Amino acid sequence: MPSSVPPFSELLANTRESAVHLELRDDYGTNPRLEAWQRGERVDWDNRESWFHPFHQTIADAVARGVTIRRARVVSEPVSEYIRWEHYATHANIIAGEDVRWLPRSQVTDFLVPANDFWLFDGNLIRLHRFAGDGSHVTDEISTHADTLKLCARAFEDVWQRAIPHSEYKI
Repeated sequence: MPSSVPPFSELLANTRESAVHLELRDDYGTNPRLEAWQRGERVDWDNRESWFHPFHQTIADAVARGVTIRRARVVSEPVSEYIRWEHYATHANIIAGEDVRWLPRSQVTDFLVPANDFWLFDGNLIRLHRFAGDGSHVTDEISTHADTLKLCARAFEDVWQRAIPHSEYKI
């Protein structure tokens, strides 16, 4: 059965001001880029064609239109191998125009965050991500429910205020 959730590229194309992404997992399963990194292969950042994927172009296009894109990651420390790889690969997100920050999970004790990762577009539409225990993606859900939007926007801002900019977060 086809998903009724529009693709990320469509949601971002309709975004006018801001998109924020909160990531809460220490592992998102395997993928070919992670496997290459585990084998010791490294990205040639000077060869943009080798790593600049459609996702990065979607981000770059939105940023060029004036959309602010922020990503915050809550991570356990010491970090997992997946997070070590993700920290390395985040250079691509930065080049595409995202602002990325990291927050150790130990600093998220005195406020609440939702149980699911999400993208919040212009503060009025949220794409919630559901994952299995092994990190594999299960499904996405769209919501415009006012209480959900408010809760997720608040959680993101709480994390963002404490989080460490990517260039300063050392693993």
